[in-house]
Amino acid sequence: MPKAVVRLLFLLSAMLGLAASAASAPPASKPRLLVFSYSTGFRHASIEAGVAALEAMGKRRGFDVVASADPAVFSTERLRGFQAIVLVSNTTRRDDPASEWFVGDRRTALQDFVHRGGGIVGIHAASDSHYHWPWYGRMIGGWFQHHPKGTPSGVVTIAEPRHPAARGLSSPQRRTDEWYYFEGQPTARVVATLDPASIGEEETGPKPMAWAQEFEGGRVFYTAMGHTAESFAEPWFLQHLEGGIDWVLRRQGPRAE
Repeated sequence: MPKAVVRLLFLLSAMLGLAASAASAPPASKPRLLVFSYSTGFRHASIEAGVAALEAMGKRRGFDVVASADPAVFSTERLRGFQAIVLVSNTTRRDDPASEWFVGDRRTALQDFVHRGGGIVGIHAASDSHYHWPWYGRMIGGWFQHHPKGTPSGVVTIAEPRHPAARGLSSPQRRTDEWYYFEGQPTARVVATLDPASIGEEETGPKPMAWAQEFEGGRVFYTAMGHTAESFAEPWFLQHLEGGIDWVLRRQGPRAE
């Protein structure tokens, strides 16, 4: 048999072998999200609705959700199995350092997770937490200061339409929530703002309501919205949240960059 034919047959055999190996290779593992909802401060009635919505989102979008309210999950070893952590209104008491559970090795575990490139998503009262740990405030991007009374209907405007947490969202959008104001001005990339006049406030100028930042090796997305249980059945808010999760996971989701 001519050498050229032998060489061709060898190449074809190798290519078929590679194709067979690829076909038999196990699929890439799904991203795993830790949805954490422990609180020692005000306990939001929307937490259970939020956890359920995130579990449903995971089934729809192909990531595994592990829900926990046990601070012991924050160990370096246990966090290795996750790609992102979602903090759902995990409040502490501002005037009581003893109410904070990120202490000792738990602080180290969270910092190691971020430094390894892990993603953090903070929802609503994730900013009303751990006032006595400056690193936490820098990671979330700001601390809650106060909110106007009740849950008035307000107008949200997308400030960064190219960000995955905003892409495809109608803007301006009127929606009902508890509207947080923050200590200082967040230095992260602001994604959405509130018009304070739309809720009857005398203040002028847009108020940051959602932002994103690259932080010490990881990605952090925070939205101040999500106080009400109804938020987690609202398509606009769920799309906003889903895009933020895609971004911290570095996933090319339906609305991701």
